[in-house]
Amino acid sequence: MPKADSTKDQTSKSRRDERVKSSAPYPGERMGAIASMLEAGDGSAYMNPEDLEARTAAETEAVGITEEDVDQDKPSFNALTAAEMNGGKTEYRRIAVPANRLTPLKEHWNSIYEPIVKHMKLQIRMNLKTKSVELRTSEHTEEVASLQKAADFVRAFIMGFEVQDAIALLRLDDLYVDTFEVRDVKPLQGDHLSRAIGRVAGKAGKTKFAIENATRTRIVLADSKIHLLGSFGNIKIARDAICDLILGSPPGKVYTKLRTIASRLKERF
Repeated sequence: MPKADSTKDQTSKSRRDERVKSSAPYPGERMGAIASMLEAGDGSAYMNPEDLEARTAAETEAVGITEEDVDQDKPSFNALTAAEMNGGKTEYRRIAVPANRLTPLKEHWNSIYEPIVKHMKLQIRMNLKTKSVELRTSEHTEEVASLQKAADFVRAFIMGFEVQDAIALLRLDDLYVDTFEVRDVKPLQGDHLSRAIGRVAGKAGKTKFAIENATRTRIVLADSKIHLLGSFGNIKIARDAICDLILGSPPGKVYTKLRTIASRLKERF
Protein backbone atom coordinates (compact mmCIF):
# COMPACT_ATOMS: atom_id res chain seq x y z
CA MET A 1 0.00 0.00 0.00
CA PRO A 2 2.75 2.60 0.75
CA LYS A 3 4.23 2.00 -2.71
CA ALA A 4 0.85 2.62 -4.30
CA ASP A 5 0.46 5.87 -2.33
CA SER A 6 3.91 7.08 -3.36
CA THR A 7 3.13 6.22 -6.99
CA LYS A 8 -0.12 8.23 -6.80
CA ASP A 9 1.72 11.21 -5.26
CA GLN A 10 4.35 11.18 -7.98
CA THR A 11 1.66 10.90 -10.67
CA SER A 12 -0.32 13.84 -9.21
CA LYS A 13 2.86 15.95 -8.92
CA SER A 14 3.83 15.24 -12.52
CA ARG A 15 0.31 16.14 -13.74
CA ARG A 16 0.40 19.31 -11.68
CA ASP A 17 3.78 20.26 -13.17
CA GLU A 18 2.46 19.67 -16.68
CA ARG A 19 -0.60 21.88 -16.02
CA VAL A 20 1.58 24.70 -14.70
CA LYS A 21 3.97 24.44 -17.65
CA SER A 22 1.14 24.50 -20.20
CA SER A 23 -0.93 27.31 -18.61
CA ALA A 24 1.53 29.76 -17.04
CA PRO A 25 2.97 32.35 -19.47
CA TYR A 26 6.45 32.34 -17.89
CA PRO A 27 9.86 31.80 -19.52
CA GLY A 28 11.75 28.55 -18.99
CA GLU A 29 13.86 29.78 -16.05
CA ARG A 30 10.84 30.96 -14.07
CA MET A 31 9.03 27.76 -14.95
CA GLY A 32 11.75 25.68 -13.37
CA ALA A 33 11.68 27.77 -10.18
CA ILE A 34 7.90 27.40 -9.85
CA ALA A 35 8.09 23.67 -10.51
CA SER A 36 10.70 23.28 -7.76
CA MET A 37 8.44 25.18 -5.35
CA LEU A 38 5.54 22.92 -6.19
CA GLU A 39 7.66 19.83 -5.54
CA ALA A 40 8.39 21.13 -2.04
CA GLY A 41 4.69 20.75 -1.25
CA ASP A 42 4.74 23.32 1.59
CA GLY A 43 2.87 26.13 -0.19
CA SER A 44 6.02 28.13 -0.94
CA ALA A 45 4.79 28.67 -4.52
CA TYR A 46 2.70 31.54 -3.19
CA MET A 47 5.23 34.39 -2.97
CA ASN A 48 4.87 37.45 -0.81
CA PRO A 49 4.07 40.67 -2.71
CA GLU A 50 7.29 42.27 -1.45
CA ASP A 51 9.40 39.35 -2.70
CA LEU A 52 7.62 39.39 -6.05
CA GLU A 53 8.16 43.15 -6.45
CA ALA A 54 11.84 42.87 -5.51
CA ARG A 55 12.32 40.01 -7.94
CA THR A 56 10.61 41.93 -10.77
CA ALA A 57 12.75 45.00 -10.09
CA ALA A 58 15.91 42.87 -10.11
CA GLU A 59 14.96 41.29 -13.45
CA THR A 60 14.18 44.70 -14.96
CA GLU A 61 17.49 46.09 -13.73
CA ALA A 62 19.31 43.08 -15.14
CA VAL A 63 17.81 43.70 -18.57
CA GLY A 64 18.68 47.40 -18.34
CA ILE A 65 15.30 48.90 -19.35
CA THR A 66 13.94 51.93 -17.48
CA GLU A 67 10.76 53.99 -17.77
CA GLU A 68 12.75 56.86 -19.26
CA ASP A 69 13.95 54.56 -22.05
CA VAL A 70 10.35 53.56 -22.78
CA ASP A 71 9.23 57.22 -22.92
CA GLN A 72 12.13 58.11 -25.20
CA ASP A 73 11.25 55.32 -27.60
CA LYS A 74 7.69 56.68 -28.07
CA PRO A 75 7.34 58.63 -31.32
CA SER A 76 6.16 62.24 -31.05
CA PHE A 77 4.22 63.93 -33.86
CA ASN A 78 3.04 67.50 -34.25
CA ALA A 79 -0.70 68.08 -34.43
CA LEU A 80 -2.10 68.21 -37.96
CA THR A 81 -3.57 71.48 -39.14
CA ALA A 82 -7.02 71.72 -40.71
CA ALA A 83 -5.49 72.07 -44.19
CA GLU A 84 -3.35 68.94 -43.72
CA MET A 85 -6.32 66.91 -42.47
CA ASN A 86 -8.28 67.90 -45.60
CA GLY A 87 -5.41 66.87 -47.84
CA GLY A 88 -4.37 70.45 -48.56
CA LYS A 89 -7.75 71.34 -50.08
CA THR A 90 -9.48 74.65 -49.38
CA GLU A 91 -13.07 74.46 -48.12
CA TYR A 92 -15.70 77.09 -48.83
CA ARG A 93 -19.00 78.22 -47.35
CA ARG A 94 -21.41 80.74 -48.85
CA ILE A 95 -24.25 82.33 -46.87
CA ALA A 96 -26.87 84.32 -48.77
CA VAL A 97 -27.87 87.66 -47.24
CA PRO A 98 -31.46 88.89 -47.72
CA ALA A 99 -32.06 92.53 -48.61
CA ASN A 100 -33.39 93.47 -45.16
CA ARG A 101 -30.14 92.31 -43.47
CA LEU A 102 -27.64 94.08 -45.73
CA THR A 103 -27.66 97.30 -43.69
CA PRO A 104 -27.24 95.58 -40.28
CA LEU A 105 -24.46 93.44 -41.77
CA LYS A 106 -22.66 96.57 -42.99
CA GLU A 107 -23.02 98.26 -39.59
CA HIS A 108 -21.71 95.27 -37.61
CA TRP A 109 -19.12 94.08 -40.15
CA ASN A 110 -16.14 94.76 -37.88
CA SER A 111 -17.72 92.79 -35.01
CA ILE A 112 -18.28 89.85 -37.37
CA TYR A 113 -14.96 90.13 -39.19
CA GLU A 114 -12.58 90.19 -36.20
CA PRO A 115 -13.47 86.92 -34.40
CA ILE A 116 -13.61 84.96 -37.65
CA VAL A 117 -10.21 86.17 -38.91
CA LYS A 118 -8.27 86.56 -35.65
CA HIS A 119 -9.58 83.65 -33.59
CA MET A 120 -10.86 81.13 -36.14
CA LYS A 121 -8.03 81.91 -38.64
CA LEU A 122 -10.40 81.96 -41.62
CA GLN A 123 -10.81 84.23 -44.63
CA ILE A 124 -14.07 86.15 -45.15
CA ARG A 125 -15.41 88.57 -47.72
CA MET A 126 -18.69 90.12 -48.82
CA ASN A 127 -19.59 89.38 -52.44
CA LEU A 128 -21.69 92.33 -53.59
CA LYS A 129 -22.64 90.70 -56.91
CA THR A 130 -24.23 87.61 -55.37
CA LYS A 131 -25.10 89.41 -52.09
CA SER A 132 -23.60 86.68 -49.97
CA VAL A 133 -20.90 86.23 -47.35
CA GLU A 134 -18.13 83.85 -48.45
CA LEU A 135 -15.87 81.96 -46.05
CA ARG A 136 -12.90 79.73 -46.74
CA THR A 137 -10.09 78.02 -44.86
CA SER A 138 -6.46 79.09 -45.05
CA GLU A 139 -3.09 77.56 -44.26
CA HIS A 140 -3.32 79.08 -40.77
CA THR A 141 -6.64 77.41 -39.88
CA GLU A 142 -6.07 75.17 -36.88
CA GLU A 143 -9.37 73.29 -36.36
CA VAL A 144 -11.46 71.44 -38.91
CA ALA A 145 -14.72 72.60 -37.31
CA SER A 146 -13.78 76.29 -37.49
CA LEU A 147 -15.37 76.79 -40.91
CA GLN A 148 -18.71 75.29 -39.87
CA LYS A 149 -18.75 77.28 -36.62
CA ALA A 150 -18.09 80.52 -38.49
CA ALA A 151 -20.83 79.72 -41.01
CA ASP A 152 -23.30 79.08 -38.17
CA PHE A 153 -22.25 82.37 -36.55
CA VAL A 154 -22.86 84.40 -39.72
CA ARG A 155 -26.10 82.56 -40.44
CA ALA A 156 -27.38 83.25 -36.91
CA PHE A 157 -26.68 86.97 -37.30
CA ILE A 158 -28.50 87.04 -40.64
CA MET A 159 -31.49 85.38 -38.98
CA GLY A 160 -31.71 88.33 -36.61
CA PHE A 161 -29.71 87.43 -33.50
CA GLU A 162 -27.44 90.02 -31.90
CA VAL A 163 -23.70 89.69 -32.49
CA GLN A 164 -23.09 89.24 -28.75
CA ASP A 165 -25.50 86.28 -28.71
CA ALA A 166 -24.47 84.70 -32.02
CA ILE A 167 -20.75 84.81 -31.17
CA ALA A 168 -21.40 82.15 -28.51
CA LEU A 169 -21.61 79.66 -31.40
CA LEU A 170 -17.87 80.18 -31.93
CA ARG A 171 -16.96 79.63 -28.29
CA LEU A 172 -19.27 76.79 -27.23
CA ASP A 173 -19.83 73.42 -28.88
CA ASP A 174 -23.28 72.52 -27.50
CA LEU A 175 -25.26 75.46 -28.92
CA TYR A 176 -27.71 75.05 -31.79
CA VAL A 177 -30.14 77.12 -33.87
CA ASP A 178 -33.66 75.81 -34.41
CA THR A 179 -36.23 77.32 -36.77
CA PHE A 180 -39.93 76.61 -37.22
CA GLU A 181 -43.02 78.44 -38.43
CA VAL A 182 -46.23 79.21 -36.61
CA ARG A 183 -48.15 77.31 -39.29
CA ASP A 184 -46.15 74.18 -38.43
CA VAL A 185 -47.86 74.18 -35.03
CA LYS A 186 -51.34 75.26 -36.12
CA PRO A 187 -52.59 76.19 -39.62
CA LEU A 188 -53.60 79.81 -38.96
CA GLN A 189 -54.26 82.61 -41.44
CA GLY A 190 -55.01 86.31 -41.42
CA ASP A 191 -55.86 87.89 -38.08
CA HIS A 192 -55.65 84.55 -36.27
CA LEU A 193 -51.99 84.26 -37.32
CA SER A 194 -51.29 87.83 -36.20
CA ARG A 195 -52.88 87.21 -32.79
CA ALA A 196 -50.82 84.03 -32.31
CA ILE A 197 -47.60 85.93 -33.05
CA GLY A 198 -48.74 88.67 -30.66
CA ARG A 199 -49.32 86.11 -27.88
CA VAL A 200 -45.77 84.79 -28.33
CA ALA A 201 -44.26 88.28 -28.26
CA GLY A 202 -46.42 89.75 -25.51
CA LYS A 203 -46.86 93.41 -24.68
CA ALA A 204 -43.56 95.20 -25.48
CA GLY A 205 -41.91 91.78 -25.81
CA LYS A 206 -42.65 90.80 -22.19
CA THR A 207 -43.61 87.18 -22.93
CA LYS A 208 -40.63 86.63 -25.25
CA PHE A 209 -38.19 87.98 -22.65
CA ALA A 210 -39.77 85.82 -19.94
CA ILE A 211 -39.27 82.67 -22.06
CA GLU A 212 -35.67 83.68 -22.86
CA ASN A 213 -34.74 84.31 -19.23
CA ALA A 214 -36.44 81.17 -17.92
CA THR A 215 -34.96 78.80 -20.52
CA ARG A 216 -31.62 80.59 -21.10
CA THR A 217 -32.21 80.87 -24.83
CA ARG A 218 -32.53 83.67 -27.39
CA ILE A 219 -35.64 84.05 -29.56
CA VAL A 220 -36.13 85.95 -32.82
CA LEU A 221 -39.61 86.52 -34.25
CA ALA A 222 -39.29 87.11 -38.00
CA ASP A 223 -42.83 87.37 -39.36
CA SER A 224 -44.29 83.87 -39.04
CA LYS A 225 -40.87 82.24 -38.50
CA ILE A 226 -39.43 81.71 -35.03
CA HIS A 227 -35.68 81.19 -34.50
CA LEU A 228 -34.27 79.75 -31.26
CA LEU A 229 -30.64 79.82 -30.10
CA GLY A 230 -29.45 77.73 -27.14
CA SER A 231 -28.60 74.25 -25.95
CA PHE A 232 -30.64 71.26 -27.12
CA GLY A 233 -32.59 70.79 -23.88
CA ASN A 234 -33.29 74.50 -23.38
CA ILE A 235 -34.49 74.89 -26.97
CA LYS A 236 -36.98 72.09 -26.42
CA ILE A 237 -38.37 73.78 -23.28
CA ALA A 238 -38.69 77.14 -25.05
CA ARG A 239 -40.30 75.55 -28.11
CA ASP A 240 -42.89 73.78 -25.95
CA ALA A 241 -43.79 77.08 -24.23
CA ILE A 242 -44.14 78.87 -27.59
CA CYS A 243 -46.28 76.05 -28.98
CA ASP A 244 -48.60 76.29 -25.96
CA LEU A 245 -49.06 80.01 -26.62
CA ILE A 246 -49.76 79.41 -30.31
CA LEU A 247 -52.33 76.74 -29.48
CA GLY A 248 -54.19 79.19 -27.24
CA SER A 249 -52.95 78.57 -23.70
CA PRO A 250 -53.31 81.64 -21.46
CA PRO A 251 -50.02 83.43 -20.73
CA GLY A 252 -50.51 83.03 -16.98
CA LYS A 253 -50.46 79.26 -17.26
CA VAL A 254 -47.31 79.38 -19.39
CA TYR A 255 -45.64 81.73 -16.87
CA THR A 256 -46.36 79.30 -14.03
CA LYS A 257 -44.82 76.45 -15.97
CA LEU A 258 -41.78 78.59 -16.80
CA ARG A 259 -41.26 79.50 -13.12
CA THR A 260 -41.17 75.81 -12.23
CA ILE A 261 -38.68 75.11 -15.02
CA ALA A 262 -36.51 78.09 -14.05
CA SER A 263 -36.33 76.91 -10.42
CA ARG A 264 -35.29 73.43 -11.57
CA LEU A 265 -32.56 74.87 -13.78
CA LYS A 266 -31.23 76.95 -10.88
CA GLU A 267 -31.08 73.86 -8.66
CA ARG A 268 -29.29 71.92 -11.40
CA PHE A 269 -26.62 74.56 -11.94
